[in-house]
Amino acid sequence: MVLPLDDALASRLSPGAVCRDPDIARSYALDSAPGLPATGDFTLVRARDQADIVAVLAEAQARRVPVVPQGARTGLAGAASARPGSIILNVEGLDALIDINDVEGYAVVSPGVVTAELKRAVRDAGLFYPPDPASADSCTIGGNIATNAGGLCCLKYGVTASYVQALQMVLPGGEVMRTGHRTAKGVAGYDLTGLVVGSEGTLGVVTQAVLRLLPAPDPALTVVASFGSLDAATTAVLRLRRERHRPSLLELLDRPSLVAIQQLADYGLPLDAEAVLLVQSDRPGHAREDVYRYADVLTEAGGVDIAVADTTTESDLLLAGRRALNHAYDRKGTRLAEDICVPVAALGRFIEAGQAISARTGVEITLAGHGGDGNLHPSFFYDPRDEASLRAALRAFDDLVRAAWDLGGTVTGEHGVGTVKARHLATELGPREIARQRALKQVFDPLGIMNPGTVFYDPASGAAYH
Repeated sequence: MVLPLDDALASRLSPGAVCRDPDIARSYALDSAPGLPATGDFTLVRARDQADIVAVLAEAQARRVPVVPQGARTGLAGAASARPGSIILNVEGLDALIDINDVEGYAVVSPGVVTAELKRAVRDAGLFYPPDPASADSCTIGGNIATNAGGLCCLKYGVTASYVQALQMVLPGGEVMRTGHRTAKGVAGYDLTGLVVGSEGTLGVVTQAVLRLLPAPDPALTVVASFGSLDAATTAVLRLRRERHRPSLLELLDRPSLVAIQQLADYGLPLDAEAVLLVQSDRPGHAREDVYRYADVLTEAGGVDIAVADTTTESDLLLAGRRALNHAYDRKGTRLAEDICVPVAALGRFIEAGQAISARTGVEITLAGHGGDGNLHPSFFYDPRDEASLRAALRAFDDLVRAAWDLGGTVTGEHGVGTVKARHLATELGPREIARQRALKQVFDPLGIMNPGTVFYDPASGAAYH
């Protein structure tokens, strides 16, 4: 293992911040993106405070050593995986929940705070932090900010960017920068907070965030409906989006996903449906009224086997199959877990395109996810012992990305670009837009040490595994 930190710098860091154990360091080499090769040629620094980050970024800038910021490693796009000769700068240790202000409606947190822990803490204060990624029990706020994470409730509440009011971050060279405001309103200067959210560690390292909170909603109630055609399911989604009181959750399961879930356990889901929609309301004082209204809308659109929850216990039971989806996929086998967003009106056509690609290539593809905002998470199953199987899955993913572009979609809705999709981003945005975005990065990172190969494709770095 190369150690691009001299002993003088290591002595200025918190005790134990530099990991000397190669076996421990190896466990930090990759995030959760499948198929990426691991490198042992990096140094792991587990920062304990902002001073550690300042010292590392100052030294890295002076010596032009690449730095990969890293949190809980739940990301699926390769943005937090080690590059040869790099410093992995892990910030999980900065995990303080600094303040919950119930008057102004914000929380001040460090990047290592686990998302679910923040949600529980603010709930105890009668408040609500809406972003709800599937990995909320393990992912951290810093990672959510890096990828602009979303989750199950984006249809009503939006994504992480909607809740980040201000940031404190360390730039390459060690300068500490602050963006945004803690006031309810503020338009002083450019929106650099919005630029940093979703930048995937390519501009600097976030050390503190001010997050907007909402009053706590009611416990959600659920309605479930089955559809015999994708067109009918899409029609139902469009009608629900037009409702005056939009659902707080609107999830779609395609037929292969239903089969996978039922093979895991009997969740009461039909195996002969083309799609199942799961819909929730958490509107204070009106959740029961809403789900019965949604049931009527689903029926009018062609939904059958409508089930409506009258209690939160029934609601949890109806949603249990959706929450088991990732476990069901894991049990099926190794997969590329991807993230593509299309216009909502194109949902049915997108799923049909995926089915056609699966039939043509022989790659098993499932398409389920956040139907309410057109953001599905296709999975491509392959044999990890067979390089040809992986390549076939990657080609099928390429084909589905092109199908999404043809429908007016985008290569990522919430997982981020990382290294895995950097090549696709270059195609989607085109050379002029990529040049403008690279110029913005250079303002923050003139020497290009922050997460090289992430977002912007660099064939020489071996960034993408395609």
